[in-house]
Amino acid sequence: MKVAIYGQSFQGHDIRCVFELLEELEKVNAHVAVETDFLELISQERPVSNVAVFTMTEGLDASFDMFVSFGGDGTMLRAVTYIKDLGIPIVGVNTGRLGFLSTFKKEDVRKVVTEFVSGTYTIEERSLVEICTDSEIKEFGKLNFALNEITVSRKDTTSMITVETYLNDEYLTSYWADGLIISTPTGSTGYSLSCGGPVIAPTAKSFVLTPIAPHNLNARPFVIADDTKIRLKVSGREENHLVSLDSRIATIPNGKEIIVQKSDFNIRILEYKSESFLKTLRNKLLWGQDRRN
Repeated sequence: MKVAIYGQSFQGHDIRCVFELLEELEKVNAHVAVETDFLELISQERPVSNVAVFTMTEGLDASFDMFVSFGGDGTMLRAVTYIKDLGIPIVGVNTGRLGFLSTFKKEDVRKVVTEFVSGTYTIEERSLVEICTDSEIKEFGKLNFALNEITVSRKDTTSMITVETYLNDEYLTSYWADGLIISTPTGSTGYSLSCGGPVIAPTAKSFVLTPIAPHNLNARPFVIADDTKIRLKVSGREENHLVSLDSRIATIPNGKEIIVQKSDFNIRILEYKSESFLKTLRNKLLWGQDRRN
């Protein structure tokens, strides 16, 4: 069994759950690799031995059985940039707040190993969205994909921008808004949801276009097939606008054509039977929490 471990930061005693996981992995004689910076962080609490290391460019390959992310959903999204197209199944241990992606409670971290060994899990294929332009965006480099969403938004202004939008080369509309979110089903419970978008089942083959604070008040979130090629062109009072891929941001000149489309690889999410997506919806969105029920 080969397991990669990643995290970014911790508060107080949360770091204990990492050592609990390491103890369980030692029991099954697992080969463990820890991200270099994260290993340095946890080693300040207690020396760690008998582990390999990995970075963004070295130490990971398709032979790993599991990638464990410690943190919130933001850490999970960052972890995806390490996995890329390697196909390593990923699971998140939530040491943050809400957590739709990192669903395992830190108190149950030992179950990450025990339930994996017992086979009480499934692997879900999650689609990604990617951005293409006529030249590489230096801030993104080869990491031009996102698991949650790609967003175009205003920069250096309080004025709205206009996002001219085409689907498969057919004109859809021009959104007058603070921006536009192109979300995957996985990202439907993130930024898109907070802007009024729908919750979409993670395995649905769709994207959703969600305008941010639209001035044309009849603009509503729009669910489309995930094989649609989306072409955008932004105009506004300023010379530039922002484009974000999950939490990574770049500045793009207005008028530059942007193509958004489905990536040609998926991210594999480990879903344990004790921590399903529907259970997460009930717990995080408080569905059914009504005295009348």
